[in-house]
Amino acid sequence: MPRVLFVAAHRLNRSPSQRFRFEQYLDFLRQNGFECDFSWLVSPTDDIFLYKHGHYFHKFFFLLKSYRIRQYDLKHINNYDIVFVQREAIMFPSVYFEKAFSKRSKMIFDFDDAIWMMDVSDGNKHWKWLKNPAKTSQIIRFSNMVFAGNSYLADYAKRFNKNVKIIPTTIDTEYHRRKTSAAKEKICIGWSGSTTTIKHFCMAENFLQKIKEKFADKIYFKLIGSDAYENTQLDIKGIKWNIQTEIEDLSEIDIGIMPLPDDEWSKGKCGFKGLQYMSLEIPTIMSPVGVNTEIIEDGVNGFLAYSEKEWIEKLSLLIESESLRKKLGANGRKTVVEKYSVESQKNNYLEFFNELIGK
Repeated sequence: MPRVLFVAAHRLNRSPSQRFRFEQYLDFLRQNGFECDFSWLVSPTDDIFLYKHGHYFHKFFFLLKSYRIRQYDLKHINNYDIVFVQREAIMFPSVYFEKAFSKRSKMIFDFDDAIWMMDVSDGNKHWKWLKNPAKTSQIIRFSNMVFAGNSYLADYAKRFNKNVKIIPTTIDTEYHRRKTSAAKEKICIGWSGSTTTIKHFCMAENFLQKIKEKFADKIYFKLIGSDAYENTQLDIKGIKWNIQTEIEDLSEIDIGIMPLPDDEWSKGKCGFKGLQYMSLEIPTIMSPVGVNTEIIEDGVNGFLAYSEKEWIEKLSLLIESESLRKKLGANGRKTVVEKYSVESQKNNYLEFFNELIGK
């Protein structure tokens, strides 16, 4: 039985990138003859400190612990036919472990962001020296196969490796089913993200303020991802993401938004927020950046908004028409089921693993 070691930063069910890039496929791989092990770095205790300002002592020992974990992995890597590295093996500038893994096992490198560019959370600006975006190209060169989340990322990877497969970020559409709730008098406009992507929601504050002025008590707003965010003008107090309640929390949303800046980093995004809304039949409006223009057919399965004026116009259309919300919501889920679901991609995923081991 071929064995695979999945190497990533976070434990199971902690990171959206991991959940929707490889964790959803583990059972399917096991059912089809692969033994899968998983090695991660960030503990629940580390989570408390790692993305906050300060706590340098704890962060230093986290780096030492990470090094020991990867040394252990390297010591046992000969037991595996494939090592699957998601984004990077360790939060060091060095590619020592990726290079060593690739010499002893077949290596798949998976990435879903433009991680060859510098992007550091506010809480870790003093640790910027640990980031080495240039190492992405080196890891790609070492790899036997590369999984890229979209065509923009794949085009970058093909500069360094010919064996690049496009695996979109996918949704488990059996798990993502909207929970019905009691009828509401107000329409909820919602956003889901994380502390590191709150800056993208902030792009929406001006046009949401105008929407609030236009529709008054007919609407309200919801932000999932950070309880540190608060906006009294919009009457928003953010909530933390919680895996136990995520479907229920998302199901409250009647219109989902995904604003993004039109920059190189955002072009590498894989449209996850929008896909998650769409899977739950939530009518979705996205900025027309990167893969979003492939996911959304404007006016058919969602809306693309190019300017503040368009955001206001398209939000207004959805607020005013329940039938339009239902139509775009139903078409959105159909798109996800057909193109961006685990079910639609799982056989491709398995085929690429078998291809790598020559099966």
